[in-house]
Amino acid sequence: MTSVYGCAECGADLNLSSDHLYPPDFFFEAGNKGSLSFSTIDTAKFNFEKEDKLRPFFETLNYWGIQRRRTKIKCNHCGYLVGYIYDDGPPLTGGTGQFHMGPSQVIPRAPRYRFKIKSLRINS
Repeated sequence: MTSVYGCAECGADLNLSSDHLYPPDFFFEAGNKGSLSFSTIDTAKFNFEKEDKLRPFFETLNYWGIQRRRTKIKCNHCGYLVGYIYDDGPPLTGGTGQFHMGPSQVIPRAPRYRFKIKSLRINS
């Protein structure tokens, strides 16, 4: 059965289908706790706002990197922040990485659309 998710704040249909969900045990460098991650979304339903932060590694509790880039995903209807886009999805190529030791950040990765569970509600 396919579930379609909507915005918890205003109830707008976000057209997020459970068919595009990553498995709950799929590993992501930025984590996946308290969120649902999708491989594709309907971009017409959202506003996107780039975020670029420079943070020293000793100021981060969960080290993501000295320079963290992500994009905020906001509901197009009410402007509520529902999640983020990260670049830690599966590798776009079947390569073995820079030193043939498995996938690395050198290989381009697919975007991962990470939505906070609290910001979504199941519509159907």
